[in-house]
Amino acid sequence: MSALFSCGEAASWRKVYGSYWDVLEARAKGNKPKLLQLDRWYQEELPALISSRPDKHLTLSELVKLMDWKLTRGKFRPRLQQLVASNDEATVQRCSRKAFSLLPDVQAAIAELSALKGVGPATASAVLAAGAPELAAFMSDEAMESVPGLKPIQYTAKHYALYLEKMAAQSAKLNQVDPQQDWTPHRLEMCLWAMTTATKQQLPLLTDLDLKGGATQTSDQRPAKRLKAS
Repeated sequence: MSALFSCGEAASWRKVYGSYWDVLEARAKGNKPKLLQLDRWYQEELPALISSRPDKHLTLSELVKLMDWKLTRGKFRPRLQQLVASNDEATVQRCSRKAFSLLPDVQAAIAELSALKGVGPATASAVLAAGAPELAAFMSDEAMESVPGLKPIQYTAKHYALYLEKMAAQSAKLNQVDPQQDWTPHRLEMCLWAMTTATKQQLPLLTDLDLKGGATQTSDQRPAKRLKAS
């Protein structure tokens, strides 16, 4: 469990959120050279594409790229890429359209997306977080490990429901104490991923973070823009 999740200071969370791209860039310099470009696409371009459509949905090429992002950011499982790519365009659009229409019933949306080949609760959560970040959070290993009461981690719809319940509750608590009230389950996942990754990789980032008392003041800090990876 990460000490960050139990921290009620919005300023501490903002400091981690503001360091997200720095942590990601440092991680990409290791053995994941395309991570920065893929994550920029997932965090910025894909949400804009989904939101621009009258009926929110994903295309097959977007689902394949999302899987590439998921496996690059986390554990690489090549078999999943092959399975996802074997879906047909019409089925991906139909299932994703139905899933977004089922919101705010996240569990029903997860079940609908899980009908696609190669898509389980974790990948389904990534789809929903891209199109509805206020309702869903990606089921990343790093975030799951950071939330109390979730071990051993299971990649099931039931376990995701428990995870999302805790993430939604924590984002609601932060919005109660933060005047900006812009915390979402998705943003919390970004913070937990950054904190866990920085700790595991022993990066000299966030080492001065006070998770007991928090930072001294809130700020309008956002992830700093970094140069795209080549």
